[in-house]
Amino acid sequence: MKLASSVEPAVNAAGAVNAANAANAPTPTRRAVLILGSTGSIGTQALDVIEANPDGFGVAGIAAGGRDLALIAGQVLRSAVPVVAITRARHVEDFQAALRAEADRRGLGPAGYAPPRVLVGPEAVRELIESTPADIVLNGIDGDQGLAATLTALATGVRLALANKESLIAGGPLVLKAAAPGQIVPVDSEHSALAQCLRGGRAREVAKLVLTASGGPFRGRRRAELAGVTLADALAHPTWSMGQLVTLNSATLVNKGLEVIEAHLLFGVPYERLGVVVHPQSIVHSMVTFADGSTLAQASPPTMKIPIALALSWPDRLVDIAPACDFSQAQSWTFEPLDHENFPAVSLAIAAGSAGGSLPAVFNAANEEAVGAFVDGALSFTGIVDTIAAVLESAEADWAGQPADVDEVFAAQRWARARARERVAGSATSGGSSR
Repeated sequence: MKLASSVEPAVNAAGAVNAANAANAPTPTRRAVLILGSTGSIGTQALDVIEANPDGFGVAGIAAGGRDLALIAGQVLRSAVPVVAITRARHVEDFQAALRAEADRRGLGPAGYAPPRVLVGPEAVRELIESTPADIVLNGIDGDQGLAATLTALATGVRLALANKESLIAGGPLVLKAAAPGQIVPVDSEHSALAQCLRGGRAREVAKLVLTASGGPFRGRRRAELAGVTLADALAHPTWSMGQLVTLNSATLVNKGLEVIEAHLLFGVPYERLGVVVHPQSIVHSMVTFADGSTLAQASPPTMKIPIALALSWPDRLVDIAPACDFSQAQSWTFEPLDHENFPAVSLAIAAGSAGGSLPAVFNAANEEAVGAFVDGALSFTGIVDTIAAVLESAEADWAGQPADVDEVFAAQRWARARARERVAGSATSGGSSR
C-alpha cells in the first residue's frame, strides 16, 4: 500500500493545534479571552460570539487603535470589560470622557458601570497581554503590527487564536520557534477549514491541501480591464464583509498568497502540495485530499463567526453560531482554476515563501505600502502587485537569510516599505505603474 509522505497536520513543531487528535479533548470550562483589534471585523464578531455564550466565555480585556473611542466605550459597557488598551490615545482622560458620554447615552449613572483599567500608548497591547490573566488571546490586529502581539502572547503560554496572518507571514521562523505544541489555533476561515478536515485522516495520509478563493470582485477580468479600478470597485467584495485591508488584499488575491504561506507554516506541507482553486460561492472554505484519492471539504455559509467560535472553543463546537447550508434548496457550487497570468499575487507569494528568510515579510510590507498608496489615489490598482514584484526582485540578495530576531524582521519591513514608496513615487512621476 502506497502512502503519502509524512505530513504533520497543523504542525506540532510549529505550535499549531494538533487537528488529528483534538477531537478527543474534554469539554472546556469558562474561558477568559483577550481580544486584540476589538473594533475591527474579527474583534466585533468575536464579542458577538462571546456575548451569545456567556457560560463559556468572558472578556478579560480588549485592545484597539483608538480611532473610534465611542465604539470602544460601547464595547466596554456592553461586555463589562475590566481592562482596555488603546495604542493611539495620548491621555487616559480622552477615553474616560468617551466612556462617560457613552454611559450617559445609555442612561447609566456613575454607579451603573465599573470603570475599566486603561492602558494607553504604543506599549499598551504588550502591557495588556502580560498583566491580564487570560486563557485565550485572539489576535485580530490588522497588518504586520500584529507580530509583536503574537510573540508576546506566545511567551505567556496562553492559547493564541490567530486571525492576524501577517504576523505569521512576517515573523514565521520566530513565531514557530516561540510557539508550544497546540498553542496556535487558526481563525482564518481557510485554515480553520483545513484544521477541521485534517481530523479525517492521519498525518501520513495527507496528499494535498487545497485553499479556496472567491476570486474577488474582478474574477474573470483581464489585466487591461483592471487599470481603471477605483477604490469603491475594489471594496465591493461579492461574498464577504471584511475590513478595508483584507478586502483590498482579496481583490488583488494577495490575501490568498498570504494564506498559502500561512498554510505552509501552520501545517508543515511543502508548497508543491498546496493548491488554490477559485470557488465564487465561498461555501467550501478549503479541502484536504488524502493519499487514497478521498477529498474532505468544510462547507458553511460565508461568515467569520463559525471559525472565530471554533478557535475560541477548540476542539469543541458551539451551537447555533450561524445557519447551516440548506441542502433542501437547489444550489450549485463551482470551482475554477486560478488565473495566475492576470492575478499573479499568489505566484509571487509562493516564490517569496519558497525562498524563505525575510522575503515573506518583504512581500507583506511592500503590499501594505502599495495598498496605502492605492487608497490615497497615488497608485493604480494593478500597480499594487507590480510594486510587490519590483520590491521582491530587488530584495532577494539582501533578505533571503533567516531573521535572527524581531528587529531584523522590522528592518526588512522598513526596507520594503521604503523601496515601495520609491517605486510609487517613480510611477507617479512617469505617469504609469507598469513594470
